Amino acid sequence: MIQVQHLTKTYEDLRRGRFRAVDQVSFTVRPGEIFGLLGANGAGKTTVLRILSTVLRPTSGIATIDGYDVAHEPAEVRRRIGFVSNNTAIYDRMTAWEMVEYFGQLHGMTNDSLYQRLEKLFDQLRMNEFRDVPGGKMSTGMRQKVSIARALVHDPPVLIFDEATLGLDVLVARNLLAVIRELREAGKCLIFSTHIMSEVERLCDRIAIMHKGRILDSGTLDELTGRHQETDFEELFFSLLSSHEDATHTIDAKEMEVAR
Repeated sequence: MIQVQHLTKTYEDLRRGRFRAVDQVSFTVRPGEIFGLLGANGAGKTTVLRILSTVLRPTSGIATIDGYDVAHEPAEVRRRIGFVSNNTAIYDRMTAWEMVEYFGQLHGMTNDSLYQRLEKLFDQLRMNEFRDVPGGKMSTGMRQKVSIARALVHDPPVLIFDEATLGLDVLVARNLLAVIRELREAGKCLIFSTHIMSEVERLCDRIAIMHKGRILDSGTLDELTGRHQETDFEELFFSLLSSHEDATHTIDAKEMEVAR
């Protein structure tokens, strides 16, 4: 399970001064569930996921993976997660098999269990045809499958997908979404971050809409469309963003008036 409470990440910027990339974000993701983080580029999705994967430390707030705190128990968290993005590095001189095997060894897997796991993953992800191809000669789709396999090799209970379909052709992206559904059926706890609304509609059990570091609303697709009385999810999304911008401008104007 993933539990996030009032998560905040603040940066100091020479031009903008102090600003919040993530602002008081809270949500829970349960096993057997796909939780979608939807937002435009710069909404704060990746920052949230990097905190959950222990790459970044939060400024404040609490995030736990399987009961382990991401800030204070990062080694335990890393044992329990798999992380897939659209730009995961692949070593040019290592074959697909060698790459996934290497990451299994990093997770301390024994030779017998690792070999069995590799055979299963390469069958499941249809990777046997390029198992001996080095990274430098792989297509984008092949490289993404290797990224998925290395995230799955230690069979973690929690999986994080950050814009994982970005740059993939339609067929490869479709296969990836099918794999994610299979992982949900296996009881995994999944976060799926994207700015593509159709993927969220087809895939996610619950959705959080992010904008400028905040969650504007969250719930199932039916809950969101019912709450906002909007049957078209794309229109709902842009209406929420527009309302947030209008409210922000009103607050800024009042603050300027008070300052005068």
